[in-house]
Amino acid sequence: MPYRPPLVAHEYFVADPPELPVRERGEGGLSALTSAELVAADGAEVLLKAVTAAEETLVVQVGVAGEGVIRVRLSEDATARPRSERAIGLVSPGTYSGARVEAAPGAPIVIDAGALRAEISLHPWHLRFTDAAGRTLVEQDRGHIDISGRLRTLPFGRSSSAGTPVAYHESFAAAPDEAFSGFGESFTRLDKRGQRPVMWNFDAFGAESQRAYKNVPLYLSSRGYGVLVDSGAPTEFDVCQSTHSVVQIVVPDDVLDYYVLAGPTPPEILDRYDLLTCRPSLPPKWAFGTWISSGFCVDSQERVLARARTIRERGIPCDVLHLDTYWQADGHWSELKWDAVNFPDPDGMLAELDGMGFKVCLWMNPYVSHLSPAFHEAAEAGYFLKDQAGQAYVADCWHGSFPACGIVDFTNPAAVEWFQGLLRPLLRQGVAVFKTDFAEGVPSDAVAFNGMTGADLHNVYTLLFNDVVAAVTREVNGHDLVWARSSYLGGQRHSAQWGGDTYTSYAAMGSTIRGGLAHGLSGVPFWSHDAGGFTGRPTDDLYVRWSQFGALSPLLRLHGTTTREPWEFPEVEAEAVAALRLRYRLMPYLYSAAVEAARTGAPMMRALCVDFPDDPVAWQADLQYLLGHDLLVAPMTAPEGTRRVYLPRGLWVDYWTNEVLEGARYVTVGKPLDQIPLFVRHGALIPVQEQQDTVDVPAEIALVAFGGGDGTTEIHDADGVTVAVATRDGEELRVAVTGPKRVTGVEIAPVAGAPVRAVIS
Repeated sequence: MPYRPPLVAHEYFVADPPELPVRERGEGGLSALTSAELVAADGAEVLLKAVTAAEETLVVQVGVAGEGVIRVRLSEDATARPRSERAIGLVSPGTYSGARVEAAPGAPIVIDAGALRAEISLHPWHLRFTDAAGRTLVEQDRGHIDISGRLRTLPFGRSSSAGTPVAYHESFAAAPDEAFSGFGESFTRLDKRGQRPVMWNFDAFGAESQRAYKNVPLYLSSRGYGVLVDSGAPTEFDVCQSTHSVVQIVVPDDVLDYYVLAGPTPPEILDRYDLLTCRPSLPPKWAFGTWISSGFCVDSQERVLARARTIRERGIPCDVLHLDTYWQADGHWSELKWDAVNFPDPDGMLAELDGMGFKVCLWMNPYVSHLSPAFHEAAEAGYFLKDQAGQAYVADCWHGSFPACGIVDFTNPAAVEWFQGLLRPLLRQGVAVFKTDFAEGVPSDAVAFNGMTGADLHNVYTLLFNDVVAAVTREVNGHDLVWARSSYLGGQRHSAQWGGDTYTSYAAMGSTIRGGLAHGLSGVPFWSHDAGGFTGRPTDDLYVRWSQFGALSPLLRLHGTTTREPWEFPEVEAEAVAALRLRYRLMPYLYSAAVEAARTGAPMMRALCVDFPDDPVAWQADLQYLLGHDLLVAPMTAPEGTRRVYLPRGLWVDYWTNEVLEGARYVTVGKPLDQIPLFVRHGALIPVQEQQDTVDVPAEIALVAFGGGDGTTEIHDADGVTVAVATRDGEELRVAVTGPKRVTGVEIAPVAGAPVRAVIS
C-alpha cells in the first residue's frame, strides 16, 4: 500500500495497513475472466459461471439492487460475504419493481434497473453500464499490456500469491476528461484523478495528505455515475495513476462486491447511496451554534466557569463548551472519570453552565491507558482486543507521546455494556455529547472477541465505537449526536464529524476545505474542522480567516493545542466575533439547509459540481463551495487578502458591496480582514434573524432579497415548513408567506436594478 513518503521522517503508526504481496519474477497468479455461461436468471439477477485465464472457475452475480442501482459480485462461492460482516453490515441492497432481465441465446444479457442498465457479453467476457437511453456511462477495461508484453493493469478477476487468493480486482475505462471525487475525507485535490486512495483509517498527522481519518469506498464521476464497494478491507483505488485511462479497484477480501449507481447528478447518486446505507442523522439545533474548546491544555472547573462567564460577558455567540483531554487525570486517558483534583464538583459546574445556556461536550476515545485502574479491570475481564498470545493488546496509540493503551473490543457484548456503563453516569450528570476521538488504531495483527483479525476489523471499528456512544447518548439525552474524528462507509448516521489534527497554516486550511468537500461528496453533510488550525498558535490574520471559514461551515468549533478563545487574540477579537455573529444571523438559512441535507443526503457544504455537474471547472475549483443553494463561500486562503474565485454560470451578488457579477468565469477578489469572500445567488431570498447569544430559529424572522426578482425560499424548523414566494411587480416586490413563521420584514439589498419596496402578504 503506497502511502509512505520516501526518505523523510514519518510518524510511527501502530496500525499501518497490511501490504499485499509482490509477485516474484515469472510468478503467475492472475485470474482474469475470459468467458462465462449463464447458470440461472430471475427477474432481477443473473448467476454466471465464469472461466479465467488461469483456468479457474469463479461465480459472477449481477443484479438490480434498487432503482438505478446494479450490484456486481465476484467470488469463488456464491454465498461469500465481505469479512467485515462478522462485525457489522455496511450495505443493504434494495429492490426495484420495474427490474427486468433479458437473456436471449446468442445476445448480450441485459439487466434493466430503470435509470441504469448493465450489458453482459459472455464470449469474450465484457460488462458495460449505460443510462436508460443506451449512452455508455462506464465499462470494464480488459487490461493494458505494454510493449514488453507485461500486463500493467488488473482486469476483472482475482490474484493469488503462493497459491493463496489475496485480492479481487476490477478495472474501469476512464474517459480522458473524466473527473472523480469522493473516497471520504481526503485532503488532496478534489478531483482524485492521478491519485491512489487507500481505504484505511489513519491518524492523519496534519491532515494534508491522502492519509485520512474517514474513508468511504465510494466515488462519483463527472460522467454521471457512482461506484460503491462493500468491504471493510483496505481497498485500493488506483484512479488513473498507473494508467491514465483506467480506474483499478483492488479488494483484499473474500468477495468483490460493488454497486454502480446512476446519476446523472451528484445529489441523485448520493440519494441512491443513502438508500443502500442510511440517511444522514440531523444534529440537534443547538449543535449548529459555536463550540468553544478548552484546547489541548490543562483545564479545571474554575477555568471552565471563568471561560463561560467571559463568553457571555463579551457577547460572543456560543452554545457548546468542549472540555478536552484534561477533564480526566493526566496519563489515565480515557478512563472516563472526572479528575477529582481539578474538577471537585462537576455536578455543580454542569448545573451552572446549563443556567448560562451552555451544553457541555466531553472528549473521550476507545483506548484506556495501562496506567489507569480501569485498564486492569477491563483487561482481567477480557474487554480489550488481544495480541497473538491471547493477552490484552497494549498499543502505542499516542505515537510515543503518552502511555500505551488497551483498545476496547466492541465485538464483545460485555465490553460494550461495561463501556456504556462508564458513559451513562456522565450523561445523567448533565453532559450533552461526547467527542469520539481516535479509533483509527486497531493493529492489523490484533484479535477480536468474535475471532476477527485486526486487519478485517480496523476500518469498521470506528462504526462500532460511534454506534455504542450514540446509542447511550440517545438513551439518556434523546439525541444520537457524537462529534467524531474517524468514520467509514455509512458513517453519515453519526451526525457530527470534524477534520482532525490539522496544521496551523493557510495551506492547511486549504487542504481542510478540500477534505470537507470530498467528505460531502461521500455522503456526509454535517462536517466541521478546528477553526484556527489545531497544531500551535495561529497568527492573528489566520485566526480570523479560519474563524470566518468555520462560521460558514456546516458546524463550527474553535479548538487547538493552544487557546482559540477570541479574547486571547485581542487585536482581532472584533473581526473573529463578527464572523460568529454572521453565522447566528444566518441561522434560519443554515438550519433549513441542514434539514434538507438530512432529507436528501446532499451536502450542506457543496462542491460546485453538486449544483453545476456539467461545468468541468466545477469539479476542479476546490477551495470554495456553496453553503446551501444560494451562498457561495470562498475562504481567504492567502495572507495577502486576495484570491481568485470561480463564479458558476448565472449572476452573483457580492454580499459586502452588492456588486453584481457575471458567472462562468474566474474573478480576482480582495477583502479586508473583517470580510470573507461571500456571494449570493442573484434573486435569492435569504432568511435571517435578530442577533442572539444561543441558537434558535424564532417564530419571527426577516428576509433579505438580493436582486429582487421572482424567487422562493423554504424555512425549516420544528414547527414545520414556511414558504416565502417573491414576485416582482414593477418597483414593488410582493412576498407571499405560508406556514408557521411570521416574516416581520423584507430587506431589499441595494443591488442594481432591485425594486424600491417590498410588500408582505
